[in-house]
This record gives sequence, structure tokens and C-alpha cells, in this order.
Amino acid sequence: MSDVAVGATQPWYRSINRSQWNTLLAANLGWMFDGYETYALILTVGVALHQLLEPSQYAQIPTYAGIVIALTLLGWAVGGTLGGILADYIGRKRTMMIAILGYSLLTGLSAFAWDWTSFAVLRLLVGVAIGSEWSTGASITAELWPDKARGKGAGLMQCGLGIGFFVASFVWLYVGAAGPGAWRYMFLLGILPGFFTLWIRRGIPESPRWEQANRERQTATERQRRGEALQEHEKALTRFTLLELFATPEVCRRTIIAFLMSLTTTLAWWGISAWLPPYIASVAAKAGLPAPQWASYAGMAYNIGAILGYIGLGFFADALGRKPVTLVYFVLAFLTTPLVFLWTHDLNVLLVAALVNGFFSLGLYSWMPVWLPELFPTPVRATGAAFCFNMPRFIAWIGPLVAGTLIANFGGFGNAAMTVAYIYALGIIATPFLPETRGKPLPDKL
Repeated sequence: MSDVAVGATQPWYRSINRSQWNTLLAANLGWMFDGYETYALILTVGVALHQLLEPSQYAQIPTYAGIVIALTLLGWAVGGTLGGILADYIGRKRTMMIAILGYSLLTGLSAFAWDWTSFAVLRLLVGVAIGSEWSTGASITAELWPDKARGKGAGLMQCGLGIGFFVASFVWLYVGAAGPGAWRYMFLLGILPGFFTLWIRRGIPESPRWEQANRERQTATERQRRGEALQEHEKALTRFTLLELFATPEVCRRTIIAFLMSLTTTLAWWGISAWLPPYIASVAAKAGLPAPQWASYAGMAYNIGAILGYIGLGFFADALGRKPVTLVYFVLAFLTTPLVFLWTHDLNVLLVAALVNGFFSLGLYSWMPVWLPELFPTPVRATGAAFCFNMPRFIAWIGPLVAGTLIANFGGFGNAAMTVAYIYALGIIATPFLPETRGKPLPDKL
């Protein structure tokens, strides 16, 4: 039997070598730690603000929580955009290490906040570091994994976020009972990922595609310094990567469409689903049950669904195509929002509804590591992915502010959730306009 025939009949995972698995593991764990840091805030922000605010301010805790979460998201936008640019200039691996060290240190420092303002500022800085990690992991996984399994690798990478969310929920189930200062212990644990960078340094390679593109960029830049005439693709290599996203009509079109889809995904999640644990906790409190415990249950149920949704989108996208699978996820994320926030009132059934909603509303994020790296050539891949993934946060950070205000003043969680949910229409309209890239080689040249 020929090598081609053997390759066609063997399980997909046997075509992945050890180096490729290690790279996926590093990207997955880096994103898992991001997930822990992010969801630790969502789970603990109410408890933290009860300690950091005056009793007279307690009625407006949803508003203050919205501000803290929004600032984290704003920092994520800044750091994510800068991180993608750095990854195209200094390498995927090095940028990943810097990001993980940064958010580990800053999360630990968050435990020592003395008032709500210092807490908000520290979380803004944590967001800057968290945002820098994703585009490096998505780019290096896409560049090292084979074409026909790239979606699976991306889905497996993205599920790290859901695992991190789940771990944070599980840890809070026990740490949350430690008293008013329990939230500080959650953030102190966030220091641990920093030690992971020691393994990254030895355990994974730099992307050969990036190394080749970097050599070509350095050569073109040196020729430009000497005053030599450059061909058009060499001129493109010397331009700032962020500007290159808008230098040609096709890349510009892809950037704008992907930005709109990402804006939908991000604004909807931060404006709706990020409030699911405190919503279920409020339902539990009205029933006379312990709110922190039910917030943990909600987080775990939601993120079990999300982990399955992340992986599922990647596998479905390899089997059926990026476009139809992403479109279905957008539609079902919208349809399952009222299932959680309006139609379900029994707490046990509500956990099941949270799991289903998590599969689509958070699992939807996998379209970005699956599809974005395939839309941009290697010299600007991390910049393009980072721009589309993170720039929407400059707009989406207002989602928690708006939702927090709606929750506090205009009828509670259900009305706020459904008001924000209509943003899903934008993603549903934009998705058909991106090119289908399933099974195609990654573009290398500008």
C-alpha cells in the first residue's frame, strides 16, 4: 500500500508528531491559564467588591463589577493587539513566554488590592498580559499542524479556555468558603502559570514558517536600507504589519468581515454569558441556597458545555467547512440565550440549560483559531489574527458596562441578556462573506 493510501486510512491523530502535540499542549495550557485568570474575576468580583466598597455602595455592585470587567476587557484589547504584532516580529514562542509571565505576576498582585480603584487598575493590567497570549498560540498551532487536521488542533487549543474556566469554578467551590478574603487566594494561585514558561522554553520549537518569513523580512529591510530597488512583495515585507492588513483589497475585506464577526462573538459573550454565574447565584439566593456554591456549579456546567463546544466546532469545521459550522453556532448561541435567562427557573434544569448555552455561546469562539490563521499570510498572520480577535474589545468592553447598568436599574438579568443578544444578527449576516478555507494550505506570501 502506498504512503498516500496509508495516510488516508490511518486515524488523523497518528499523522501528528511529538513536536506538534507539544506545541498544541503549550498553546492549550497557556490559554487555560488565561481562562483561569479571567473566570476567577467573574466568579469573585462580587465578593471582592463587598470587601473593597463601602456598605452604602453595595446596591450598585453590578455597576462597579461591570466597570472592573470592562477594564479587563479593554486591557485585553490593547495587549492582544500588541502581542500579535510582537509575535510577527520577535516570534511566536518568545511572545507567548512574555505574556504568560506577565499575567502570572499581575494576577498575583491583584490579590493585594486595597480598594476598588486599585483592583480595577490591576485587572486592567492583567488584561493587557492575557490578551497577548492568544494570537501566538493560535498562529503557532496553525503553522505547525497539517492542513487536514488544523481545525481539530485549533478546537483542542481553544478548549483550554473552557478548561481554565472550569478549573476556576472548581477551585472557587472550595476556596469560596474561606471567608470574605477568599477572592485574594484565587488570585494568588494565578502566580503558578509563570513556572510553565520554563517548559515552553525547552519543550516546543519556534514556527519554521515564521522563521522563514522573518528571514525574508530582514533581507528586504536590509536591501531597503542600502537603497536597492525592491519588488512589490518585498516592499510589503518592509511595511508595518498592522498597516499591511489594509494595504490590499482582499486582505482588507477579510479583515473587516472577520472583525465584525469577532465583535459579535465578543460583545455577546461579555455582555450576556459572563453574567451567568451571578445570575444563577441570585436565583439560588432567592431560594435560600448558598449563592457562591451555586455560582461554582453554574460555572462548571457552563464550561463543560463550552469545552465540548470548542472541540466540536474544530472537528465539525474540518468535516463540514468553516462557514456553515460557524453560522450554525451563531444562530444557536442566540436561540439558547432566552433558554437560560428567561424560560428556565428550576435550578437543576438551569444548570443543564447553562451547559447547552455554553456549548454554543462560548464554544463559538473556536471559529477564530480555526479560521483566522487561514485568512492571513505568514508575515502578518499573528497581527491579523490578533487584530480581529482583540480589536473588537475596544468596542465590546462597553458590553459589561451596559449590561451592568441594565441589570442594576432596568429589570434584572433576563431583560439585559435579551437586549444584548440581538448583536448575534451581525455575525449571522457577516459570516457568509468570508472564503471557505477547509483543508487548504496556509498562505505564506504577501
